[in-house]
Amino acid sequence: MTRERLTLFDTTLRDGQQTQGVQFSTPEKVEIAKMLDQLGVDYIEGGWPGANPTDSEFFSNAPKTNATMTAFGMTKRAGRSAENDDVLAAVLNANTPAVCLVGKTHDFHVKTALGITLDENVENIEKSFQHIVSQSREALFDAEHFFDGYKSNPDYALSCIHAAFNAGALVVLCDTNGGTLPAEVTEIVGKVIASGIPGDRLGIHTHNDTDNAVAGSLAAVDAGARHIQGTLNGLGERCGNANLTSLIPTLLLKEPYKSRYAIGVKAENLHLLTLASRKLDDILNRVPNKHAPYVGASAFAHKAGLHASAILKDPTTYEHIDPALVGNARIIPMSNQAGQSNLRKRLAEMGLKDIDTNALPRILDVIKQREDEGYSYDTAQASFELLARRELGQLPQFFEVKRYKVTVERRKNKYDKMISLSEAVVVVKVGKDKMLSVSESMDETGSDRGPVNALSKALAKDLGPYSALIDDMRLVDFKVRITQGGTEAVTRVIIDSADSKGRRWSTVGVSPNIVDASFEALLDAINWKLVQEGAHVS
Repeated sequence: MTRERLTLFDTTLRDGQQTQGVQFSTPEKVEIAKMLDQLGVDYIEGGWPGANPTDSEFFSNAPKTNATMTAFGMTKRAGRSAENDDVLAAVLNANTPAVCLVGKTHDFHVKTALGITLDENVENIEKSFQHIVSQSREALFDAEHFFDGYKSNPDYALSCIHAAFNAGALVVLCDTNGGTLPAEVTEIVGKVIASGIPGDRLGIHTHNDTDNAVAGSLAAVDAGARHIQGTLNGLGERCGNANLTSLIPTLLLKEPYKSRYAIGVKAENLHLLTLASRKLDDILNRVPNKHAPYVGASAFAHKAGLHASAILKDPTTYEHIDPALVGNARIIPMSNQAGQSNLRKRLAEMGLKDIDTNALPRILDVIKQREDEGYSYDTAQASFELLARRELGQLPQFFEVKRYKVTVERRKNKYDKMISLSEAVVVVKVGKDKMLSVSESMDETGSDRGPVNALSKALAKDLGPYSALIDDMRLVDFKVRITQGGTEAVTRVIIDSADSKGRRWSTVGVSPNIVDASFEALLDAINWKLVQEGAHVS
């Protein structure tokens, strides 16, 4: 059976940049474009040339890609020709092989937003794409608000997309407000195809305002559309766009799509998906969504003892795919719901052998007791590993903290501006030697980074022979939760650390004092790193 070809159009660099709080630099856009190309998407929409300096600079320095580089713009404005519209000219001057133009297809928007007649809008669409095609460029039409427009005035919405299609454009039906449900998408796409636009010249562009963007995209494919637009990690305005991070593995791994269709992303490259997803979050300085399908850290986490026991016998009991296919990994977290099956699995993954069976119930008892005190080991796997090693007598004492002190001072600087300054003093004993380290939290800009930052720097400043082993450590996330209220409040701190080897680990600390809880988590982070590096006691 010959599989039909679906094309994937990534708009992370354009529509994704409309996410609140997201602003890519030109080097970041280049890096993301290379990552998308390595993954295997068919089109990369780089931005709107002429709309801002970053997008214009990107197209001047765009990397060479196997994917078709695409510039975005809008149809020509009323009252001028396509050849004399300077905004359209800027898009064409980016010299991309493909051009995607957005235009109105909802009569309400034509009259209210553009303030022109319905016929003028159709003419603008037609003339714009005739001009694009005459320049030997591949043309795509983002039919803005098409589904709402079709439901309001189907004849007019169809006249708009037929004007683009007849001029040579691939038509992309946009659910711009994200309110169209999958069943409606199926029905309307079917009617568009019945009107004379074939599926291989028809695409879908959905937004996620009802949490149906992926489902709506699949519904369009089911109805005959053969082009899908979306973004990595579902970035996009308001609630985001269709998430290609979910769509790509679904199309490759799930029936009937796996058998019926071929996409540019090859099965052998699918293992790059999790890395690409997390790399994008790293560029954006965002914490990855642990619960994201396929690529989230919790996507294949099995907390309940019953689940873990079954997973050990056959992973398909509680997993819909092998996590390795998408570059992810199975996690058996430890918690107060854990059983011995979870524990045995986790200890084996840690490389601990010759385990005293009698120690297993003791470790579980300690976990349950400490979680009752506020600890959380399902989100702090590194701290769990240290706990288990300690109970098994397999945790070396690399150093001992004799004391520490943190001060926070509020004072005026030389410009008579009030500033904060945090300072930490830590005394550690390594072997027979005592070391005193002092650090401030001031960064290179003169800003105070807080007491936890000062503590982290002081603790890592001088650990004797261990200092070189932790030089590449960095704190990447810091989360605080108050587990009890009132005067009996207890603070739980989760710290995420990373190193140059690509490892990322979480540790936990609990105390009524937030600084003390943070220090406990910092100690665990360093000790876990030393264990992984194979450090020996001095």
